[in-house]
Amino acid sequence: MNLVSIRIITVNVEALIKFYEHITKLTIKRFTPDFAELQTKTATLAIASINTLQFFGGESVAQAAKNRTAIIEFMVEDVEKEYNRLAPFLEPYIVQRPTIMPWGNNSFLFRDPDGNLVNLFTPTTLKAIKKFEPTN
Repeated sequence: MNLVSIRIITVNVEALIKFYEHITKLTIKRFTPDFAELQTKTATLAIASINTLQFFGGESVAQAAKNRTAIIEFMVEDVEKEYNRLAPFLEPYIVQRPTIMPWGNNSFLFRDPDGNLVNLFTPTTLKAIKKFEPTN
């Protein structure tokens, strides 16, 4: 089994597309007005409007902008550099400036426009770095 994607349900697909394109410097592929994907080497972040909930049993299945449990994480080459690049844009959304976590990552935490937590991190300790090395 492989984790392939995480999907965010939103009332404003366009705002999240612009936000995540700015954060990641990647182009998001829009498949319909209600569905888009940000594809990386390891996983996909899907962005879908509340209109797509009809395919999963209706609007009671998920609620936009109500997440308080998950963190969307992106590993970056240099979290301090990303913080310096993004801090002016993210100022109202910043939760935690870059901080070394007990497990060895330098972590920068903020919220997207829907309130979802986003973590940009760089492994800094040998143990953390080894965790993300490719295995053959």
